[in-house]
Amino acid sequence: MGLTPEELRQFQELGYVVKEGVYSDADLQPLKDGLTGAIQERCDELMAEGKLDRDFAEASFETRLTKLYRHNPEAGHEVLMSIWSGRFHGPGILKALRHPALIDCLEDLIGPEIMATSIYRVRPKVPGYPRGEVPWHQDAGYSMAHCNEYLMITCWVPLVDATLENGCLWVIPKVQDKGVMRHYTGGHAGFLEIAPENVPEGAIPVEMKAGSVLLLTNLTPHASFENNTDIVRWSIDLRYQDFDVPSNLDEVPEDYTPERDPVTMACFPGEAYFVIQDTNHPEHEMKDVEEFAALRERWDNAKMHKPGRGWTLLADRDIPQG
Repeated sequence: MGLTPEELRQFQELGYVVKEGVYSDADLQPLKDGLTGAIQERCDELMAEGKLDRDFAEASFETRLTKLYRHNPEAGHEVLMSIWSGRFHGPGILKALRHPALIDCLEDLIGPEIMATSIYRVRPKVPGYPRGEVPWHQDAGYSMAHCNEYLMITCWVPLVDATLENGCLWVIPKVQDKGVMRHYTGGHAGFLEIAPENVPEGAIPVEMKAGSVLLLTNLTPHASFENNTDIVRWSIDLRYQDFDVPSNLDEVPEDYTPERDPVTMACFPGEAYFVIQDTNHPEHEMKDVEEFAALRERWDNAKMHKPGRGWTLLADRDIPQG
């Protein structure tokens, strides 16, 4: 597939581009099936514990979590937490990460040697669930300071059509060359957040069909807001870089200690990196589903040193007067 010259120009000038039709419905189905299985597993556990009396298994993929959360918010929250962010590493996610049509697009941006990180995120934006709304931020705000100058690509993929009504992503174009903005901790739902008074002008919504991909630089500000429909705005975001960007490939969680110099660390300490494409050593590529799950679990469960950037609390910032 790959990107056209016009799409490449837009990415370079605006900091993002939408590529339509990267994933077909059939491509996305294994991921949906895996997520459905994980939801059912957690529902079964909650029902056995007496915390849930109905699992809404008869509902569609698009509406099940809406009905579950409205019926029992506490149980709905527990189900969401079981798959939230990068906690899901079951069937379908590695296939989505290695999807050939997506890799073709990435080659045009960062070259043929491609590494991915476990900073993939599953985003079920459930109507009324506050953690589904993500405030304005740059992905670079979450990385270590010594990685400020490196390019990392975020690929945002809706599993259902993303619209203004159900909470599509918003982006701010043409500011990706201005570096990392000041972020604050303690933003909405605990996310990092650019203070409202510092958010650049020019935000635009990006409505997309399921299976399209929004490719963003790690310096492109983006956010998503309320879902005002009855369906779950399912999406995933996947992150990639070339081999020159600091990673923890061939390291173990125990290598991260308070004594270690932060500039020797991966850009995102605490989450495993793995090879997607290595033209010289294809045997290094992550292809085995069980190996992938074991790697993900090892880093996810590790009690390790994860230094932050030292961002201050949003509530403690100095707000300009007048």
